[in-house]
Amino acid sequence: MSVPALRAASLRQSLDDLAGGGLRASELVQRTLDKADDTQRRLNAFATIAREQAMAAAAASDRRYAEGTPRALEGLPIGVKDLIDTRHIETRYGSAAFIGNIPSADACVVRTLVDQGAIVVGKTTTHEFAWGVTTASAAFGDTLHPQDPRRIPGGSSGGAAVAIADGVMAAGLGTDTGGSARIPAALCGVAGFKPSYGALPTQGVFPLAASLDHPGLLGASVDDIRVLADALGIAAGPGAAEEPDGDDARIGVLCAIGPVPPACEIAGAFAVGADTLASAFHLEELNAEELFSGSFDAFAHIVLAEGALVHFARHDPDWIAAHYGAETVERLARARSMRLEDYALAQQARRKLAAGLARLMARHRFIVLPTTPCTAPPIGEAALTIGAWAGSVREALMAYTAPFNLSGCPAISIPLPRSAGALPAGLQVVARPGDDAALLRMAGRMEQVLHPRLGRMH
Repeated sequence: MSVPALRAASLRQSLDDLAGGGLRASELVQRTLDKADDTQRRLNAFATIAREQAMAAAAASDRRYAEGTPRALEGLPIGVKDLIDTRHIETRYGSAAFIGNIPSADACVVRTLVDQGAIVVGKTTTHEFAWGVTTASAAFGDTLHPQDPRRIPGGSSGGAAVAIADGVMAAGLGTDTGGSARIPAALCGVAGFKPSYGALPTQGVFPLAASLDHPGLLGASVDDIRVLADALGIAAGPGAAEEPDGDDARIGVLCAIGPVPPACEIAGAFAVGADTLASAFHLEELNAEELFSGSFDAFAHIVLAEGALVHFARHDPDWIAAHYGAETVERLARARSMRLEDYALAQQARRKLAAGLARLMARHRFIVLPTTPCTAPPIGEAALTIGAWAGSVREALMAYTAPFNLSGCPAISIPLPRSAGALPAGLQVVARPGDDAALLRMAGRMEQVLHPRLGRMH
């Protein structure tokens, strides 16, 4: 097991250095690209490294600083998940079927950041079409965990989490349909944010399941996420200017979501984290086992049905079998036997979950729970046993995240404190739909309590 890498400078620190003249954008981007090459060789975190485009953009940023006309994100290097279109940069959606695909326009979320001066240094790896939680690829090679390359980094935004954890850059764009930003963030020890459903546009993002898809943000810290969220217009709004104390916050604690129990190391880390938070906030343990009953099955049915619609609308089964990876082909074959009734029942369960969560969160503005019930599993391990539960790695890793895609609630994963040599684990903070700004503010405060040294750095 390797020693965790030094992180890149925070986005705010880089902006200060660039504005003060102590750092040029071309120097920062060159350093980022060199680090990306190193991380790519060791961990396979990038689908494409956009050296030529990034250096040209950095030169333009240098000119803006020299002229005194920098934009809000001027010169900041970011990574963009390979599921998201980037103008003139190859975008394969994690699939060999799209090798050589060069979008003519940026996705809406990319364009917003680039228009404010952010520089895309590369496309970070994803599971094929984001349909998986391991960021494994028979076509392009597996992305490896930054602390233990024998383990998965999580997915499907695994490349972004690995690149941030390995110190390439401080933040990047991902997606989250069932936990795809939060899961790898938790397993790799960084922060991952899924905003409220509809808070960010999905135009230019290859769809997995339209009613569940969310663009997501990953960062070395909550503050790095807040810099990008502010530029995207979701860090401002209800709760942005509040400074709630612990009593006002009404934070509920969920130690588990059935039927998957937390592994011993997760339960222990979460208990320590909750005890630490209790020194600053009023926490109330909740029992909501029945609320989440059947939620993963409902999620899985919706993804299977809506994912099938995406691909069968574009290609026939024979073309798919010839061009897609075996895992995606198998899922689409299963989808052909789905009944409309299955999808309808899944949506009914979804509405029941959303209504139950709304009642629960009428009394608790925020909920905290583990992000995943286990740490990063070994590569190639398809099934897990946790306590009395046995099932797939996919269900285990998504059990605690997918319900909040079903409900549309904003949710963020922040790292739990850990002892030397321990694998990372995440604490997930959830808020009511539309309460994104307050969630980011509260998550930042929790991060400072859990990691006081990091808080002082910001």
